Amino acid sequence: MNNSNRDEHHRFLHEHFGITTRLGQFTVALAGNPNVGKSTVFNALTGLHQHTGNWPGKTVDNAQGNFTYLDHSFLMVDLPGTYSILAHTVEEQVARDFICFGKPDATLVVLDATCLERNLNLALQVMEITSKVIVCVNLMDEATKKNININIPALQKELGVPVIATAARNGVGLDKLRQGLYEMSIGSCIGTPRQIKYSPAVENAIQQLLPNITRVIGPNLNPRWVALRLLDGDQAFIKSITSYLGLSLIYLQEAAV
Repeated sequence: MNNSNRDEHHRFLHEHFGITTRLGQFTVALAGNPNVGKSTVFNALTGLHQHTGNWPGKTVDNAQGNFTYLDHSFLMVDLPGTYSILAHTVEEQVARDFICFGKPDATLVVLDATCLERNLNLALQVMEITSKVIVCVNLMDEATKKNININIPALQKELGVPVIATAARNGVGLDKLRQGLYEMSIGSCIGTPRQIKYSPAVENAIQQLLPNITRVIGPNLNPRWVALRLLDGDQAFIKSITSYLGLSLIYLQEAAV
């Protein structure tokens, strides 16, 4: 993203999400299920450089914090804790819309090492939206106490995105986390996220929709993910597209046929 586009993006963040970023500052979204230690990660990375409020037009808390790594400034946005981003609740809609339309330079998904399988659902959903994902497997100290062994390199290979183990409350793994966010933000680390394969009927429907969707939305969103939402009849998402991207509902309806 060049400076002109970045300035325009900063204005978009302020207008739609009430987020003010400084020139050259990277934006990081922090996602995760409730009670996975997400707030601990947020506090450990941003320290006292935080402020809180509400998301525009919502009674949902919005916490933001700053940190610096290798002379680069980062704004971390703590998204509401959710089990999904399919937008069945206001919290899920806020998290989804920011990852989807706010286009953070990196999205950090925090998982609980003691119940990894359940937490991976959210990570896979985020990976359907963006390739700029880092998975943080937190509470590794608790997993060790329960004799749970997690093969981090194998998990990283399986997911196709960086996976970093932490015990955030003890400060373990935080330097690697900062380095990973830096490399993802400057573009020196490019993930190839694993994509969920659906039934042949769904995959066929996706392929039929992709040309029209790509033509209508251009490079703004992942067309495969948009196709899934249209097939799902996700009216809230269609409303968000028209709101954030200014696309006519008629164009979207044309793309869906």
